[in-house]
Amino acid sequence: MAERKVRVRFAPSPTGALHIGGVRTALYNYLFARQHGGDLVFRIEDTDSNRFVPGAEEYILESFKWLGIQFDEGVSFGGNYGPYRQSERRDIYKKYVKVLLDSGKAYIAFDTPEELDAKRKEIPNFQYDASTRMSMRNSLTMPKEEVDRLVAEGKQYVVRFKIEPDEDVHVDDLIRGDVKINSSILDDKVLYKSADELPTYHLANIVDDHLMEISHVIRGEEWLPSAPLHVLLYRAFGWEDTMPRFAHLPLLLKPEGNGKLSKRDGDRLGFPVFPLEWHDPKTGEVSSGYRESGYLPEAVINFLALLGWNPGNDQELMSMDELVNLFDLNHCSKAGAKFDYKKGIWFNHEYILRKSDEEIAALFKPVLEAHGVAVHDYTDSYLTKVVSLVKGRVNFVKELWEQARFFFVAPETYAEKDVKKRWNADTPRIMDELAGVLEGIGDFTSKPSEDIVIAWITEKGYHLGNVMNAFRLAVVGECKGPHMFDITELLGKEETIRRMRRAVEVLK
Repeated sequence: MAERKVRVRFAPSPTGALHIGGVRTALYNYLFARQHGGDLVFRIEDTDSNRFVPGAEEYILESFKWLGIQFDEGVSFGGNYGPYRQSERRDIYKKYVKVLLDSGKAYIAFDTPEELDAKRKEIPNFQYDASTRMSMRNSLTMPKEEVDRLVAEGKQYVVRFKIEPDEDVHVDDLIRGDVKINSSILDDKVLYKSADELPTYHLANIVDDHLMEISHVIRGEEWLPSAPLHVLLYRAFGWEDTMPRFAHLPLLLKPEGNGKLSKRDGDRLGFPVFPLEWHDPKTGEVSSGYRESGYLPEAVINFLALLGWNPGNDQELMSMDELVNLFDLNHCSKAGAKFDYKKGIWFNHEYILRKSDEEIAALFKPVLEAHGVAVHDYTDSYLTKVVSLVKGRVNFVKELWEQARFFFVAPETYAEKDVKKRWNADTPRIMDELAGVLEGIGDFTSKPSEDIVIAWITEKGYHLGNVMNAFRLAVVGECKGPHMFDITELLGKEETIRRMRRAVEVLK
């Protein structure tokens, strides 16, 4: 195994939006592949044609493109192990179904749904296995001639895997160690259905992983109960020596209470569980996405990486390159990870702080345009300075508008509670005086303006807090915002004084 090239895969079904748990699985596969100089394969598992949803495959690909998770080969990427879409591999699977049938490892079963239902009523906790198979309609109980005739006549059948009872099956899991399950609890799983001439997930998955030379299968914990069956299938094909190593990742759990994270949790608590907004073509329902909610892709990646894994130190903020260097399956938790969506918001805030003011200003432009601001009226330098003053106050770029609108739109109304507290009978006169002081300032940048105004307030014996709060109320419209003289420097002398005069007029 040590000499074998690392090849991992992410193989979603195109049955709808990509759940954030699936994104984390893909991320861990990506980090593992990059760390070991290996390949990440993108495979589409579409053997269940009834559940196919138009647009799902494109949605999944766009999600990974936005997140920066890059595949080396697969559907839409090409490669030497294709086709990578299971529905295009029918003939390959048929060949391997025949191998199992010819070797006596599998058998053909003709039981109808009605017959199976009758058995379930007859036998409590019925399971199609070694204890019941000889009482069913299958190639183990029927003459070969009859079986051949029924197949030739086009009678529908399934192929079941023949599991020998009372054998301890060992799954060597990189996260959980040796997992032992007795084969008696396993049923004779259906591997192939003649109705659509397609295999079930279990057979297709084993055949594809073998033929695509997958070295490690890193997937969610929900697949752990299937792992013994997969080990037995590798053994049945004689592929045990090249069987991939398994790693079953911890579940993502609800933020509150018990159980697996679901879309309902997101709807109830107000956070997305999908990477991008999803428009369900069947129901018309629209589900929120991390991208449209204003999350930065780097923040989502960092947040997800730490749900069920830790770097072995206290570091929380990590770039993709740092994650690649630090990732280790041995540091994955066996227990489920609570989905702390508030931590995701914290990560987004931190990544806004990490990005340059220029980058955030570029992201802010569409927000300004959505609020009717003619962005071309402002220089990039102006926008960048605005961002530098307020970005520490927001968790999302869209929140910059609330913090910075006064840099683009003069106040037309004034916060009532601030007027009540900060504006009295003397204020108009003092603001008129202050406007006169500002008119006389030559260098209107922040520090010189502040020194002159503070000196004037001191000389006049005015109350510093009262004057400055009234000044802020007049210019901003409420008593909030960054340093007052940083605001006036950006607005400029003429606009600052114009706003003061208007406030005096309106708030007489």
